[in-house]
Amino acid sequence: MAGRKRKAAGDRPANATAPPRSSRATRSTRSTLSSISQSDVPDIYHDMLLQADVRSASATATEERPTKRKRPGQRVGPPPQNPQPPLNKPKGKEEIRPEGSAVGGGDDDDDDDDDNVEFEDVALPDPTMQTVYRDSDEEDDEVDQELFEDIDFSAHASATSAIADTSKDLELDLSARAKTAPTRTVDRRKPISREEKGRRIEIHKTHLLCLLAHVAQRNRWCNDTQVQDSLRPLLTPKMVTQLNPPDHLTQFGRANSLKEGLNLVNTMFKLKFRLTERGMRRALWAEKEEHLQAYNPPADSESTLEKSDFRAAAESLSGSRDVGLQLYCALLRTAGVEARLVCSLQPLSFHSSGPYMGDGHKKKQRLTLEEKYGQLFKPEAAEDSSAPLPPRRRLGHPNAAAFKVPEAAPGPSRQAAPAPKKIRESPYPVYWVEVLDEGHQKWQPTDPLVTDSYWKPQKLEPPAVDRENCMTYVVGFEESGAAKDVTRRYAKAYNAKTRKMRVESVLNGGERWWRLALRAYSRGYNSDLDQIEANELAAIESREPMPRNIADFKDHPIYALERHLRRNEVLVPNASSSGTIGAGSKAPLERIYRRRDVRIARSRDKWYRLGREVRPDEVPVKFITKPSRLHEDIFSDGAHELGENETNGTPIYTSDQTDIYKAPPVVNGKVPKNRYGNLDLYVPSMVPEGGAYIADEFGSRAAFILGVDYAPALTGFHFTGRKGTAIIYGAVVAAEHEEAVRAVIDGIKDQELELEREMKSRRMLKMWRLFLMNLRIRQRIWAGADSEDEEEKDDDDDDDDDDDGGDEVGEAYHSDHSDETAGGGGFEIDDEYAGGFMID
Repeated sequence: MAGRKRKAAGDRPANATAPPRSSRATRSTRSTLSSISQSDVPDIYHDMLLQADVRSASATATEERPTKRKRPGQRVGPPPQNPQPPLNKPKGKEEIRPEGSAVGGGDDDDDDDDDNVEFEDVALPDPTMQTVYRDSDEEDDEVDQELFEDIDFSAHASATSAIADTSKDLELDLSARAKTAPTRTVDRRKPISREEKGRRIEIHKTHLLCLLAHVAQRNRWCNDTQVQDSLRPLLTPKMVTQLNPPDHLTQFGRANSLKEGLNLVNTMFKLKFRLTERGMRRALWAEKEEHLQAYNPPADSESTLEKSDFRAAAESLSGSRDVGLQLYCALLRTAGVEARLVCSLQPLSFHSSGPYMGDGHKKKQRLTLEEKYGQLFKPEAAEDSSAPLPPRRRLGHPNAAAFKVPEAAPGPSRQAAPAPKKIRESPYPVYWVEVLDEGHQKWQPTDPLVTDSYWKPQKLEPPAVDRENCMTYVVGFEESGAAKDVTRRYAKAYNAKTRKMRVESVLNGGERWWRLALRAYSRGYNSDLDQIEANELAAIESREPMPRNIADFKDHPIYALERHLRRNEVLVPNASSSGTIGAGSKAPLERIYRRRDVRIARSRDKWYRLGREVRPDEVPVKFITKPSRLHEDIFSDGAHELGENETNGTPIYTSDQTDIYKAPPVVNGKVPKNRYGNLDLYVPSMVPEGGAYIADEFGSRAAFILGVDYAPALTGFHFTGRKGTAIIYGAVVAAEHEEAVRAVIDGIKDQELELEREMKSRRMLKMWRLFLMNLRIRQRIWAGADSEDEEEKDDDDDDDDDDDGGDEVGEAYHSDHSDETAGGGGFEIDDEYAGGFMID
């Protein structure tokens, strides 16, 4: 090998003696062994070696072996020959070698000469440094995949020679270090406007009410007698006995018996029921109108729309997994088990983030090392078995020459069973069932079709990346039709994540609206079991751990970070922290506070509109800076200068720094007023002492009629943009004049009603007068005509009105006869008549 160094004879130990060797005997033995070994090799291996362009190791080593250094006085001999005879060399023929040839395995003299020669290290060619510019992070996957590609052995020799011939003058581009990699553009959606978000909230609420009505209808179908009669034969006496444990058992015994019964029923129902359709999935918004135009419902969507379809599904035991869980609920109710039908409602979201219709599926993720090795050594099933294998793949087979692929005899023709249709759905259920564990007075979930689990509520929540399932509202319907929100039982981060997708987080009265929506499905009273369940859900919510990332602390109902406080929110003095969190390993730690330690601060004017006033000499807790003026001249002399009593921002105060506002009292029947002649009355507590507020639109008019002192009540402002208009409603009078003013208001209202009735009667009389005048005119026109002619004329008029082109015909008729009837109003004009009436 090149670069290897042999020891000279003088370096050997003194006691080392070389064994006697015979060069002729060595050559003959080598030749014989070589010929015998080559004769035993089949010809097919020779062909495969030639096809693979693989040469013997000795030949490769000889070609790569460096030439010996020339000694003084030594003749240059012919180039060395291959010590191993070629494969097609005839037996018994010896190779003739010239004298002085330096070939291994020669005479003893040559061996001695070789021992006295010291080899030098041969310098290898300097490698060419290749520079690769990285365009994006996606090249990591390509580089990792290139490490496992097949190597082309045939190009090794040509590549080696090309490297040796390449010039060693390299050009280094040091400016490439300064080049920055192009930033990858991120597709960010434009945030929705306030109007669009309000519209989405209304659609979200409407969709939510529709889904509640849908699940309530399916719950009533589960109580159908015909459906339960179809499912009753599936239950065995053992199942019914274990599902209804006797009362004399302990709590553990009753719970264990219920579990064993559910295990039997789940196994049986999973084997009996066939999934043939797709159930409910998450509703998505369409980002573009083209997505709605090109949308078509899936061909395998659920077809159970009526009660008759539900009864047919109960008989055939087939359908979507939603229908399967509904039938499973009916089956348990048939056995006498108190079961709830639970549904994870999938309404349209009101957030701008989240998946949209038309979005691509999950992006290609970076494979792990185990997955790459698995793909590398995975057998290729799609490879055609009839195609010949490459030579290198066939070299290791022990019987490559004699192996023949056996031909399978064709068996009897059988009709292949149709493969079950693949239904792509979320691996987490939308429907499941809750059963009552009477021993422990708890509701426990069970799902035989999707997760095949029971007593495991933590296995039913889908991850946030699931496009087809999102757990937001989980509602359970009992056999009586009563509904219960049980989302907190299944959501692992209810306050940190789930609550932000519900209506309670975007509306001030969101919780009240949701309670009113569920009130339509309540039983009207709370039982002992309901109170136990309410305490259980509250305990689950209180045991929720602290969020682990900063984003989940935003709008959290229990914890808060100082960075997430709004402009008008401050912490109470000496607020104690509950822990710390950091955005990363190098980011500073931030204190975590309780939400109860956060106070809302307002300005003096806002506190006044809430009926409170700031105490004198109170120090503001914060200053809200004014928004910068875009058109402000920064080079003017007065820019950014504050007056003597001006502050840089609006001071705000907390409720602890305010007291209830008390208006000046009413003295001697005189009501206090502001400079506009009104009285500020934003809240009922702002009514002055000794006064009474008349909340009626005729209050000021009644007080004016009586001649008593009053003040119009300013109850608020109506803002259009940044401009507000005062709202005046009612009046404030002295307390002793309240009864009289209300009596006058009643009289005014009675007078208004009487006037309205009089106006209505006048309108009716005017209409009757017009009707009678038309009848008189008609009677005079047809006074000299027969009744039959009048009836025919009426029939003709009715036919003209019913005609499609009646209007056009009428216009044409009037246009054709305009000359004849001009100025007559439709009546014939004669000298003796005027307007159809006889002249006396």
